[in-house]
Amino acid sequence: MKTHPVAEHTDMLEALDEHSCLEYLHSANLGRVAFVTGDDIDVFPVNYACDGAIVVYRTAAGTRLERAPRDHVAFEVDGWDPRELMGWSVVLKGVALDVTGGNDPFSKALRERNVVPLAPGKRERWIAIYPAVITGRRFRSKDAGSQGGEGFRP
Repeated sequence: MKTHPVAEHTDMLEALDEHSCLEYLHSANLGRVAFVTGDDIDVFPVNYACDGAIVVYRTAAGTRLERAPRDHVAFEVDGWDPRELMGWSVVLKGVALDVTGGNDPFSKALRERNVVPLAPGKRERWIAIYPAVITGRRFRSKDAGSQGGEGFRP
């Protein structure tokens, strides 16, 4: 992951521009998808890959996670660098679409991404999240190291 300079010994909360958000998004492969189901909100961890700002993940047929394309979703990924005592978080809000059977060049390209689900079982459904909004923040606290030895973990 590309490191970003941070002023030493200061508290910091910084809004990220879209370019920085995409750098962080591309630096990870495990995030969380959140969506409304009835009167409840479901949140699931997923392994993912990116194509620009589009996030793609795989899931099994018949699962709640496969039903995410029925409405708007949020996708969140974050990280923590214990050496730099710095964390970051990126959130995408948009629409999830099933691209499993799409014959268009975009769907085919998304299915060629290297998505390796760690969850057991067959994951034959491909879901793409097309973001309408991408936001992020980076944070650091001078006191992070004094909170139990290893520092704060988001």
